[in-house]
Amino acid sequence: MSLDYGAARSLLDHLFSEAEQDLLRQTAPSVPESLTQQFETVFRSNTQAYREVLVGCAIARLQDRSINIRLPYVKQGADAFNGRTLDEKVVNPFLRDNRIPSSAGPYLGVFRRSVTFTEATREGLRDRPGYDAFLALITYLEGTQDEGELPGFLSYLLFKFAQLREAASIPLNRLQRISLEQYDALIAGLLATPSGGRFPVLLVLAAFRAIRDFFGVDWTIECQGINVADAAAGAGGDITVRSGQRVLLAAEITERPVDRNRVVATFSTKIAPNAIEDYLFFISLAGLDEAARTQAQQYFAQGHEVNFLEIKDWILMSLATMGTGGRAQFNQHLLELLDTTDVPQPLKMAWNAQLNRLVGG
Repeated sequence: MSLDYGAARSLLDHLFSEAEQDLLRQTAPSVPESLTQQFETVFRSNTQAYREVLVGCAIARLQDRSINIRLPYVKQGADAFNGRTLDEKVVNPFLRDNRIPSSAGPYLGVFRRSVTFTEATREGLRDRPGYDAFLALITYLEGTQDEGELPGFLSYLLFKFAQLREAASIPLNRLQRISLEQYDALIAGLLATPSGGRFPVLLVLAAFRAIRDFFGVDWTIECQGINVADAAAGAGGDITVRSGQRVLLAAEITERPVDRNRVVATFSTKIAPNAIEDYLFFISLAGLDEAARTQAQQYFAQGHEVNFLEIKDWILMSLATMGTGGRAQFNQHLLELLDTTDVPQPLKMAWNAQLNRLVGG
């Protein structure tokens, strides 16, 4: 049975991108509850081939329901498929490109030649419980009929691979000396990457820290975690800058549009209670409602500065003002922030991809 390898890779890339977003949201795709323990067993197994073979079998089943996914060698019959070529052209490159821990060679290499995925193969294997779980998942794949079952199975499988990568260490590409024009492209690319609000906060935080260090000011810069309520934490915003006990400014960093109600709520719950005189909204100005500007002007008349800034423009102006020394400090702080366990691995991969594009890699 022939397979479309290009379509298979495109599908994996698409579904894995969705799996990364599910991981950021901490929401797993839905599969029958009876399967989750089998997946756990397969992904705990030291035999990586079990989970890698599942990718190939799911693709084969999706592309042609007449394929016998227990027969991964074409010489095994008219309904067999070429599992080794599928691995070499699609599955292994996909896992490697996405830095997912995987087998160094073909996944079929751990089995005897002309293996069939049946009970008869069990006796020659070291991890039999893992193989039993693998067979249970193969049996489920064979019985899938509903159009949503197969994509759902593959989506959950890729979500588990995303979790597996999350536990691994991904080295970050280092940011070398680049021009302001390249910073423009880099920052724009990061801000355009779905990150659950993380990239905007990390970029602004790195810029504030670079400004502090470059000018030698006595700032204490506090940053709330993502999805931590400012009011509950006693903070004035996502980032609060203090000099001693005095709040110099507070900043809210959001990817959502800002309307008048948002400004009023921020003033009532954060600005007024904390007596903040200087409050910054780091936003996309295209999403700023004119009524929000008018409301901010009213608060200005009451002695409270409420201003709106475009993230990329502010960072670029700051980097231009500080010169090469300040830009080096920004680079260092941004990499330190990215290279922590709190930053999900999909965002580290996105950072590496942006740098590769920047240098033409």
